Parts: sequence; C-alpha cells; structure tokens
Amino acid sequence: MPTRKANAVWQGDLKNGKGTMKFGSGAYEGSYSFKSRFEEGTGTNPEELIGAAHAGCFSMALSGALAEEGFDPKSVKTDADVKLEMVDDNPKITTITLKVEASVPDIDEDEFIDIARGAKENCPVSKALSGVDIKLDTTLKN
Repeated sequence: MPTRKANAVWQGDLKNGKGTMKFGSGAYEGSYSFKSRFEEGTGTNPEELIGAAHAGCFSMALSGALAEEGFDPKSVKTDADVKLEMVDDNPKITTITLKVEASVPDIDEDEFIDIARGAKENCPVSKALSGVDIKLDTTLKN
C-alpha cells in the first residue's frame, strides 16, 4: 500500500502566525491560523482535516462491511464533529461524533447499527484515533 503524504508550514508565533497545509496529491491546499483553529477565523484547521479523514474512512468501511454482509448500500453520508477542548490547560481532541445517514435496502435497524459499530471499530482512522472518545449516531433511510 502507498504511503500518503501531506505537509504544513507555519510562520510566526502561535497567536499571530499563519500557515498552510497541503495534501501530497495536490487535491487540497489551505491556510490556517490561531483564529481558524481556536476561535472562528477564516481558514481550516487540523481538527477539520481529521474530521474529513475520519468521515471518509468510516463511510468506506461501513459500505464495505455492509457489502460483506450481503447488503447493497445505495449511499453512506458521514459528518464528523471533532471537539477540541482545554484539558489540564492544554488543547485536546476529546470527542469525535460520527453522524452517519445511510440508504441500505432490506436491512433492519438493529443489524445496521451492529454493522456500523463494527465499521467504526475497524476503520483505520478510528484505530489511529484510539485515544479519542468516538461516538456514533446512525440514521437508516430506506
């Protein structure tokens, strides 16, 4: 499997500096700052990118798990809410809530929830973030 790459450049001090983050594939490049990370400023932040990665990974993992169980998922949409809080005077990602809405014909809700829980546990990004409380909120649409 290939090694994925990304980079970030930060210039200046923490509060007044600015930076850019870029994917190695060239698919994304964006600015970030203290305000975009800890307040409500313009630009992205590491937590937003972690959320996008987690939502993408989980959506793929759930689609794959559903197919392995004999279901034909029509769509899986996942929003990831990443909570950054101060813990012992340091910023920490404390919780990620995956809010999934899926259209899967011929599946009952309990089985869908069980498969979604398994996908959450087996998603490589979930595993990488094992020190974070990862919650799951499911909506099944038929």
